[in-house]
Amino acid sequence: MSNIIVKSEWIKVWSDNGIGWVQLNHDNKLNPLSAGFILAIKEAAEKFDIDPSIGCIVLIGSEKAFAAGADLKEMVKHNFASVSESRYIENGWLDIPKIQTPIIAGVKGYALGGGCELAMMCDFIVASENARFGQPEINIGAIPGAGGSQRLTRSIGKSKAMLAVLTGDMITASEAEISGLVAKVFSNDEFDECLKEIALKIANKSKPLAKLAKQAVNVAYETTLEEGIRSERALFYSTFALDDHIEGMEAFSEKRKPVWKNK
Repeated sequence: MSNIIVKSEWIKVWSDNGIGWVQLNHDNKLNPLSAGFILAIKEAAEKFDIDPSIGCIVLIGSEKAFAAGADLKEMVKHNFASVSESRYIENGWLDIPKIQTPIIAGVKGYALGGGCELAMMCDFIVASENARFGQPEINIGAIPGAGGSQRLTRSIGKSKAMLAVLTGDMITASEAEISGLVAKVFSNDEFDECLKEIALKIANKSKPLAKLAKQAVNVAYETTLEEGIRSERALFYSTFALDDHIEGMEAFSEKRKPVWKNK
């Protein structure tokens, strides 16, 4: 961890109307994911996560690729001992799913290998019609290592995930939407504006309520139905302690838009 150089020069960050944008901007437009690159993405997302003005984070790539996989030039230098000792696939990767602010992956082009895994770590994926997803690690002498076999299976089911992982074949945007990997697909011309509209809609919600809602859905994804219902109920009760709960109820009864206090 200490000898990894954070490659902050490979990302662009900006905010707009409560949306925090993190763009993968490697010199190579395929955005190969190295350890330092992942740490830069993680740090940018974490800064937005603690910014009280940000209600939604959007992770995007280039026109050519969200990220087409791991940086093989870096990976080929490792052996079993070095990846284990350096926690190669843990640093940064394990932190991104801990972001509390809703985070969207906006995918154009390729999201393969580590790129597909990074997209799946976000709360949901919005894709352009030219997007392609996959876990092709088997073609280069590996298997998914950053959650690909686990998250893909939970998203699209065992049979489709097994097919993708064992063949290394790519999944089209339309197939990804039908199978549940992707929430929405838009034409290439509409993509940027539609992605921004979705992010803005989320950013304009009550921030504490959005975080609680995100937590409730994630529990359903990660645990049993009984435990999920118990957790949901506790989270629901906690909303009654928020000023925004009162504002939302009053605004509804008064037939007006709520003015969120974010507390």
